[in-house]
Amino acid sequence: MTNSIAQAGEALAGFIERHPKLWVLTGAGVSTDSGIPDYRDADGQWKRPPPVQHGDFMASLAVRQRYWARALIGFKALREAQVSGAHRALAALEAMGYVELLVTQNVDRLHQRAGSRKVIDLHGRADMVGCMSCGYQLMRHAMHSEMASMNPHFAALDAGHAPDGDADLETDFSMFKILDCPRCKGILKPQVVYYGDVVPSARRLAAQVGLENADAVLAVGTSLMVYSGYRFCRDAHAMGLPVASLSLGVTRADALLTHQWRAPLTPVLEQAVSCLQRRLLD
Repeated sequence: MTNSIAQAGEALAGFIERHPKLWVLTGAGVSTDSGIPDYRDADGQWKRPPPVQHGDFMASLAVRQRYWARALIGFKALREAQVSGAHRALAALEAMGYVELLVTQNVDRLHQRAGSRKVIDLHGRADMVGCMSCGYQLMRHAMHSEMASMNPHFAALDAGHAPDGDADLETDFSMFKILDCPRCKGILKPQVVYYGDVVPSARRLAAQVGLENADAVLAVGTSLMVYSGYRFCRDAHAMGLPVASLSLGVTRADALLTHQWRAPLTPVLEQAVSCLQRRLLD
């Protein structure tokens, strides 16, 4: 059902009060107010072609050329993004003692910039790059700076922003020069879990431990169509934990939800925080 902001905020505050050790799962919807596009519509369908597959990225030079050329233009959406009210509200809930753990499917690090500390970046972080052969690491902006010098024509292009630092650019990418690992000449890849890849086991187990210490799950701004996030809602349901969702559309876990609010994220979260703050003062 669709809820008004006031009603949803009040109801969410009540849910948080009854379950003060929240395991929070966030998705792309949390960062759309920061200017970062999301992947899916309100029905959970792709808005554009699916993102690059891990196997394709590793196996094909052409795929990597296309990826890095587009990223050279599109990554500034992530680099320049500012924290949204949703990020700040979730950080406020943690500061008030209501968050056991926040697990994000986003790779933009905006939760940390907003002040959240109990965060697991389930799918990694886009601001770091690593060598797939020797493990060498460097900051993403340093790699982009080097490739901009190597490819001045591409660096001068412009295109609309797409999710996760991609750009809506189609051209001949065959002349794009990619920076290889400066240590071993191996393939450099953002430290992000691509489709077809797996979440590192240590990261997944840490999220599971947090779930076992929580008393409810709150999914925010995610359709849960990706299994790596959905699995935790399924596990929580099997454990008998309440599972709630705040999003603008359907989720893969709709049948598992005990509470669902289809309403704008930032104003509802801000309303919930305001309600909780008032109740603490009463």
